[in-house]
Amino acid sequence: MSVVGLIVHLGRDQASVHARDLARWLIAEGHEVRVPPDDAGDLALDSQVVAASQFCEGLDLVVTLGGDGSILRAVELLAGKEIPILGVNHGRLGYLTEVAPDEAQSAIARTLSGSYDIEERMLVQTELSVAGKTSMHLALNEAVVERTSEANTVRLAVSIDGEFFTTYAADGLIVASPTGSTAYAFSARGPIIEATHRALLLTPVAPHMPFDRALVLSAKTRLRLSIDGHRPAVVSVDGRRLTVIGDGDSIECAAADQTVHLVTFGPRRFQRVLKAKFSLNDR
Repeated sequence: MSVVGLIVHLGRDQASVHARDLARWLIAEGHEVRVPPDDAGDLALDSQVVAASQFCEGLDLVVTLGGDGSILRAVELLAGKEIPILGVNHGRLGYLTEVAPDEAQSAIARTLSGSYDIEERMLVQTELSVAGKTSMHLALNEAVVERTSEANTVRLAVSIDGEFFTTYAADGLIVASPTGSTAYAFSARGPIIEATHRALLLTPVAPHMPFDRALVLSAKTRLRLSIDGHRPAVVSVDGRRLTVIGDGDSIECAAADQTVHLVTFGPRRFQRVLKAKFSLNDR
């Protein structure tokens, strides 16, 4: 018997129906199925609901039904535990999802039988220091420090490996993993980094200064960002707003020791995803 967690895009009815069908099939096959509390209402799987704090205990596989956002939810729930994640695509073409809905059952069966590969993705570890209190967060895509809706720009002092680098005047700064180079950093005109590399990408958002380029840094780098001035900034991790920071507060970012384990079936060629995403075959 295996223990399988299901995480579903709650706004997509087809994904919810598919999750219920997969849950019934898995239970009939003798497996245990778990869903997090946030998914309970849409899925009508009350007996399979497990508290978020217990969701990972003894878990063998997580299956996400949705898009890349559903995989980000899985990463948050797993909190650094290297449990395989199989992404079933119920949205537009994603960078992270592996199989189409009609392939899901056979893909799960293959995974539970051990017939699969793992693609490891780097996580960004963010240490947030606010008013003397410290908290740790993991991001698959990025950590972002950006202006509040009331402020025009923020000034963010950046240190690299303990040495002051410069102060950015910008709408914000993005610290991304290679996976995150095709997320928010991409919209800020940062470079695309092949997703299985290990590196930190520092990208300014709408910089108000002559130096406006993104930096690709070693995965051994430690970055420290702090407010320089009276204007506050919002800190987000993988799209989740965490808090507002002010003068004296900071965040430190580095490559995490843990990695995300994505289930694949043979080589997943990054350039093919890019070609499909941007219709490059027609050019």
